[in-house]
This record gives sequence, structure tokens and C-alpha cells, in this order.
Amino acid sequence: MEPLNARSMLDAATSAAVKPTEQPFVERRRRLTPAALDVVNQKVARAYSPIVIAGIARAVDFVLLSMIGIAVYVGYVMPVIGFSWVYPAEIVAVAVAAVVCFQAADIYQVQLFRGQLKQMTRMISSWSFVFLLFIGISFFAKFGSDMSRLWLAAFYFLGLTALIAERLVLRSLVRSWARQGRLDRRTIIVGSDSNGEELVEALKAQEDSDIHVLGVFDDRNDSRALDTCAGASKLGKVDDIVEFARRTRVDLVLFALPISAETRILEMLKKLWVLPVDIRLSAHTNRLRFRPRSYSYLGEVPTLDVFEAPITDWDLVMKWLFDRVVGGLALLAALPVMALVALAVKLDSPGPVLFRQKRFGFNNERIDVYKFRSMYHHQADPTASKVVTKNDPRVTRVGRFIRKTSLDELPQLFNVVFSGNLSLVGPRPHAVQGKLQSRLFDEAVDGYFARHRVKPGITGWAQINGWRGEIDNEEKIQKRVEFDLYYIENWSVLFDLVILLKTPLSLLTKNENAY
Repeated sequence: MEPLNARSMLDAATSAAVKPTEQPFVERRRRLTPAALDVVNQKVARAYSPIVIAGIARAVDFVLLSMIGIAVYVGYVMPVIGFSWVYPAEIVAVAVAAVVCFQAADIYQVQLFRGQLKQMTRMISSWSFVFLLFIGISFFAKFGSDMSRLWLAAFYFLGLTALIAERLVLRSLVRSWARQGRLDRRTIIVGSDSNGEELVEALKAQEDSDIHVLGVFDDRNDSRALDTCAGASKLGKVDDIVEFARRTRVDLVLFALPISAETRILEMLKKLWVLPVDIRLSAHTNRLRFRPRSYSYLGEVPTLDVFEAPITDWDLVMKWLFDRVVGGLALLAALPVMALVALAVKLDSPGPVLFRQKRFGFNNERIDVYKFRSMYHHQADPTASKVVTKNDPRVTRVGRFIRKTSLDELPQLFNVVFSGNLSLVGPRPHAVQGKLQSRLFDEAVDGYFARHRVKPGITGWAQINGWRGEIDNEEKIQKRVEFDLYYIENWSVLFDLVILLKTPLSLLTKNENAY
């Protein structure tokens, strides 16, 4: 099934269900300043991870050199002396040694990929060193006479040519990505006083820096707060940062406040820790010096890590692969069951088979989530303004069964495999108007939105521990948030796999709150 066709089928199947009953949900948004809106309205490209780019470059170097060495061996050596495991082993050893030497020469930096002279000289020197080392080892081990000199020369020069060509292509790509802003770390500064101005100047003074300062935020309106810090405009108050980061890409929040202002910093962190961004405290004006290992550096600017964005770089790649591969297999396995459920829903009550609902996604984005319709069509509640309770008259006969067994959630596999706005495992996405009595969930639980620092999932740590179904008291929503935050802080592919394997059993044994 093609992705576009599947998406079109889902839209067609749900359109009739949504239009008659869907009500606009209320979005509580802060009014941003004109300066902040100017930044929000700018077109922002998706960021690429420098760590992943460097890792791919290492893999390409190894594969490229191995293929060249084997090609020369197969084309020249094998016809003369026949097959021997010695040459392939030496080719792999040379390729591994080359990558190690390139790493030691520090040429796997995205900033260095942009240049040409420094990158090429280091690479040529490292590649030549590897061959000199290989020749020296061969001489002292007394097997140099068995080695084809023509193969050795061809391997060296063809490998060098391929590496240079690869670096030129990589340089072109990295420069293109840099122009698009994909390699920038979009940064906002907290503190628009003299400390903030000094910090912005220090960041801008860095050569080939990937830090892009969007602006500064500060609650103070007296003479200490500057309207601009070294050319960076004041975009609003600290309370505006959450809304600002929801509406545009922010990668780093950097506090320019002195460590002595711990009370102010703690109050601000209570508001900002729910964001899926790195949060650091600048130590550029700190007179109390810690050990060098205590700092992380933005160029030469020392910082102290406070919060890190969860599931980034290679972890994000691994989770993406897990969702697509395992999710695709699960979708194929579930298709017969989904066909039977769809038939039962259609025969049980009039109306479309699927139901579409607005829910919270990553970083509070509103996403469309698909489910099998479990309510009577004319009583559907896309905004979840009224909680489903035990023996709810709006729920159909088939609906009670599929809600109890969570079979109504199976269409969300389409979200995982095709849309990509859900993961197999993660905090369950709640409806945007989900309430505990008369209060929205974020009003009932402090730090509720921190569970949106990662993509929501079809199943999760809270669900397999019994915290699913109706939320009719404060403990149930607090426990969900508690378990979701534990999952975010302790994520691993193995953890996802454990949750996935435990899900069927938990659906049978821990479903007392599912109506």
C-alpha cells in the first residue's frame, strides 16, 4: 500500500464522521510581541544533527575505502595469485585505521566540513600516515615481499582521489544546509542586561559558530533591561518563551544570569523545563570556577548543563527506525483484525468506520489521531469535552468491547508508519480539551506539558502499569504524568521493546478503568 493512498483512504473514511460533530477547540495562547512574531513568521528548516552527519561521514569513509581496496584486489591481484583472505583482512584494517586517524586528526567536525584547505591537508596527511604505518608493519613482520606493490600504490592513490571527491561533495552539502539554517542551533538568551550583552558578543565573536541568537527575554522593565543586547532584540518576557518555542524552532535556551541569582533562575526553570530543548546556564561571568569537566562549551564560552532535550541525535534515528520497521510489521499483522473490527463497527451502527480526533503531539502540536468509531455517530465527541464513563449510553455495543481491549486504537498504526506524528511507544496523546472535572489537565497537574517533550505513542509505560482509561480523580492524571516522565528520562530501544511486549498482557489484566 502506498503512503499517499493510505492517507487518502483514511481522510475519506473519517471526513463524514468529523464534519457533523466537530467543534473548534480552544487554544490558550499568549500574545507575543511584534518582535517575537517577526521571528515566528520566518520560514524555518528542519534541523540536522551534526553528530549524525559526522557518524555517517565515518561510515561512508570506511565503506568507500573498503570498496576501492577490494575492487583493485579483485581486478588485479586475484587473476594473478587467486583468492586469499590476507588482502581482504588488510583492506579492512587499513580502512579502520584510516577512520581512526581521521578522528584523531579531528576532521569529523561539521564546522570543518565547510572549509577546504584545512580539511584536505589533514585528510591527506592522515591517509599518507596510515599507508606509511602499514608499510612499516609489513616490513618488520616480513610479509612485505608477498604484497603487490602495484595494488598498494593503486589503493593509495585511488583511495585518496575518492576521499577528496567525497569531501568536496560533503562540503557542498554542508554549505547548502548551513545556508538553509539546518545546522544552526537556534538560541534564545534569558537576561537582557550587561551580562546578556557580554554573552551575545562572546557568541558572535566565535568563528564558524553554529549558534544563531534569535533574541533575548527578560521580565524586568527598569533601566537594567536593555531593548537590544549586542544587536539581539528583546522579544518578550520569560513567560512568553514557552509559547515562542511552541511556534518556532528553538534548540537552546541560555541563561545569562549569574549563578548567584538562583531564586530567579529556579522560578524560570519551573516554567521552561517542559520544553524539548537544551537549557544551559552561562558561566562566562562566573568567578567561582569548577573543574573543566563540569562545563560544556559553546566555542570558548563555558556553560553548565541544566536540562537536555530527550531522544536526540542517534537515539532519534534508532527510535525512527524502530517505529517504521516494527510499526510496519505490526500494521501488516493487524490488517486482518482491523478488517474484522471495521466490519463489526459498520454492522453495529450507522456511520463511518473511523473516527478522527485532535490530540496533543510533540511539543504541543495539534495532530489528527485515528481510531475505530466506538460511539454513535450523532453523539461523537471529537474534542473529548465529556469523559467516557462506565455504561456510557453514547458508546455502542461493539464500541464497549473495542475500547475495553484497545482494539479501537489499531488505526493509529497508520499514524506511526505513514504520518510519523505518533510513535509505537510514548506518552499517550490526550485530547486537547481533556479535563479532570472542570479543569484542563495542564491546570490539574504541574508540569503536565513536559510529557510532550517526545512524540506520543500508541502504548506507553503508564498504560502497561494500569494507568489508562477514565480519568475521574487527580491521582490518575498525576500517575500518568509521573510514569510518562519516568519513561522520557529513562528511554532506550530496549525499554520500548519491553513495553511493547508487555502491552498485550496489560490489556487483559489492567483494564478496569477502560470503558
